[in-house]
Amino acid sequence: MAVGEARPGYELWRPNREKPESVTTKFVIVLLLLISAAVAGIVTITGFSLLQGGVGMGIVCVIYVLLYVLFAFLVARWSRGVLPVAAAFAILLAIFCAVGANSWFARDKSGFDSALIPVPLIGLFVLILIPLQVLLIAIAMIGFNQEWHVEEERPVGTSEDYGAGAPRDPGEPQPA
Repeated sequence: MAVGEARPGYELWRPNREKPESVTTKFVIVLLLLISAAVAGIVTITGFSLLQGGVGMGIVCVIYVLLYVLFAFLVARWSRGVLPVAAAFAILLAIFCAVGANSWFARDKSGFDSALIPVPLIGLFVLILIPLQVLLIAIAMIGFNQEWHVEEERPVGTSEDYGAGAPRDPGEPQPA
């Protein structure tokens, strides 16, 4: 019998995924990843020509946005293994934002190239990314500790509330 397969007459059940707190945590993580990707995308698109290092750093930002969207997709499919990776990327992004935020505000003078939107607004978006990343790190670690990967076997056809208090099958013998 391979991993992820149940014995004949049984099905795999992941009880921790049915808990309301797990569903809420998953939703919040996906939401934070997508919001982070959107804000980082706005910064990338509007300030692409001004990013330090030219096109090279712009490509890194685009990759970050794409990875966050991929992470959101994987978390939506209950992939617990991507949570520490997302938290690690969030740490790096928070550091990049904390180091680079001042440079956006320093460009609000004459003689500097302009961006698609006012540069202080880009700086504000960069500052918004910092608490988003801290929140993402915290919630991702909570989700990782919720044991989404735990599997149990249960007889095929039993209800979702199988366990304590579940109605017995009429053909099943009563416990002694």
